[in-house]
Amino acid sequence: MYGDGSTARDYTYVEDTVQGILQALAYVQNHEQVYEIINLGNHTPVALSVLIDLLYELLGKKPNIRTQPVPPGDVDITYADIEKARQLLGYQPKTDFKTGLQKFIDWYAQPY
Repeated sequence: MYGDGSTARDYTYVEDTVQGILQALAYVQNHEQVYEIINLGNHTPVALSVLIDLLYELLGKKPNIRTQPVPPGDVDITYADIEKARQLLGYQPKTDFKTGLQKFIDWYAQPY
């Protein structure tokens, strides 16, 4: 874990992102000249320590965390401002963080 786990990121479930892309494509089809920059995300940053704790919980594993210094240039928090996507596209992510993480774990664990 880099730092004390307080850095936060805006984790977005892939289906929510794909839905936003499809909404953007539909929007473009209905407008002749569209040049817009639109953020797709979840607009809900999650601390690294929360991600790690939840991952261990969902996997039923005992934590085994090694800490490292925060890499130079890393930022404390990032997240998408999705207000424009809401207004123009009707975009609204539907998958909460815990559900998305569990879906990812289930997908990853499937045999190929």
